[in-house]
Amino acid sequence: MIVDLPDTTTSKVSKALVRLREEGGAVALGRVLTLVIAATLGHEEEAIEAANDASREHPMRVIVVSTESAPGSGAEKREPRVDAEIRVGGDAGASEVIVLRAYGDAASDPESLVTGLLLPDAPVVAWWPGVAPEVPAESPLGRIAYRRITDASAQPDPQAALHRLCSSYHPGDTDFAWTRLTLWRAQLAAVLDQPPYESVTAVQVAGAADSPSTTLLAAWLQLQLQVTVDYELTRGPLANGIRGVHLTRASGVISLERDVPDIATLAQPGQPTQDLTLKRRSLRDCLSDELRRLDPDELYGEVITRGVPGLDEAVAEQAGVQA
Repeated sequence: MIVDLPDTTTSKVSKALVRLREEGGAVALGRVLTLVIAATLGHEEEAIEAANDASREHPMRVIVVSTESAPGSGAEKREPRVDAEIRVGGDAGASEVIVLRAYGDAASDPESLVTGLLLPDAPVVAWWPGVAPEVPAESPLGRIAYRRITDASAQPDPQAALHRLCSSYHPGDTDFAWTRLTLWRAQLAAVLDQPPYESVTAVQVAGAADSPSTTLLAAWLQLQLQVTVDYELTRGPLANGIRGVHLTRASGVISLERDVPDIATLAQPGQPTQDLTLKRRSLRDCLSDELRRLDPDELYGEVITRGVPGLDEAVAEQAGVQA
C-alpha cells in the first residue's frame, strides 16, 4: 500500500504513520534501526528495492530524502515544497518506507526533515547510494548516524572518491567498494590458512581503472602481508572490477583470477585447478552485510587510512625506480 501526501510536512507524515499503525496497516514493533537514504530526485527506486530486500533480515524504518542533484540545478528557483509517500505492506518488504521529495529551500536542511520521523531509541544508518558529501560524518545526515555508508563506485571519479575517503574517514564510515571484497578476502584467507604455511614474498593485483575495490584489495593485502604489491589498473571496454590476484611463495604461485562473470579460477602448486563461484555482490547483499554491524569497522578504517596511502607510496617508489 502506498499513501501519497503531496505538499506536506514532517508533522503530517508522522500523524499519517500513527493513523496507519492504528488501522493495522503498519507496525513499528520489532524495527531494529532507521535507515536514512540520501538520494537524487528520480533515482530512488533501486535503493528502495535494495532496502526492502534487506529489511527481511533487518526490520527497519526506511526514510528516503530525495533532492535535486546539485544546488545549481534549478532547486533554488522552485517553491519550497515536500511531497511524501508512505509505503507499507507489500510495497515495503518487512519495513515501512517514507519517501520525502524535497524541492527548493525545503531541501536545504535534510536533518530537520527526518528528525521527527526517526524511530525512538534505535540506531540510525545513513546511506548515500549516489554522490556522497565530501566528509560524510560532518554532513547534516551523517551527524545523526551511527554508521555512514558511501559507494565510491557510484561517484564520477571512483578512484578520486576513494582517496578522498582516506582523509575524510571517521569511525563509523564504510564504503560498498570494501563490502564487495568480502568474498575475495575470505577466499584468499582460506587459501593461505592451508599448508604449506609459507610467507608470501610477492603479490600482484589487477583490475579495472574505475574499480576502487581493486585498490582496496591491494591495500589490504599489502597491509596484512607486509609485502609491496605490484598493482595494475587497466582501462578499456573489457576491464571490469577485480581481474585477479597472484601470491608468490617458495613453493610456487597461488593464482585467483576471474576472467568470466561470477566464476573465478583458483590455481595452486601441486593441486588441481578449481573453478569457484565468486559473484559480484548485489546492492542488496552489500547493504545487508553492512547492516549486520553497527559498531565501527576497524579493519576498513585501518585499510582506508593506512593501507591506501601506503599503496600510493609504494606505487610512487616503483615508478621512481623504473624512471
